[in-house]
Amino acid sequence: MQPTPSAGLIQFIPLIFVFVVFYFLLIRPQQKKQKEHQLMVKNLKKNDEVVTMGGIHGTVVNVKDKTFVVRIDENTKVEIDKSSVAYVKRTRE
Repeated sequence: MQPTPSAGLIQFIPLIFVFVVFYFLLIRPQQKKQKEHQLMVKNLKKNDEVVTMGGIHGTVVNVKDKTFVVRIDENTKVEIDKSSVAYVKRTRE
């Protein structure tokens, strides 16, 4: 007895279902979060208060192509990579 072509397709339905569930529960939310982070970094400007992934709190002093210069104390400035900004605390005007 030979298996019918539709029997092979039926065997892949659970695998396809698992992929769809993974896409909507894991992949899609992560892509959305990454886009939001890129937009946040793109919109950072001078005098924004930020927190880095390492937990350093500071104020953006200068915006460069791939980095920011952040003031963390009166006479202390640190140059950090744009991707290391975790979030913006607030914007100073």
